[in-house]
Amino acid sequence: YTTKKDISGWGSFLVMGMVGLIVASIVNIFLGSDTLGWVISCAGVLIFAGLTAYDTQRIKSEYFYLQGTEMIGKAAVMGALTLYLDFINMFQFLLSFLGNRE
Repeated sequence: YTTKKDISGWGSFLVMGMVGLIVASIVNIFLGSDTLGWVISCAGVLIFAGLTAYDTQRIKSEYFYLQGTEMIGKAAVMGALTLYLDFINMFQFLLSFLGNRE
């Protein structure tokens, strides 16, 4: 939240990485590789950590842009939903990464 670096350029790369995760997960359904599953979990944690930072900075800039308008309430709900989905996905990949496969 307090970083001075502008990470607004990361968004397109992180979304492309998320699409790559989906494709790799579909491929892994047919292959059933434990190693590929581990790599997907590692990449998922990193991608969703980056998406969380990106979305936090985006929400912060939207708040300053929409401050004082009637759209601020809708933007707050959408921002909270976006961060919630980032946290849930990152938690699922963390569980897959650290969990026991038995």
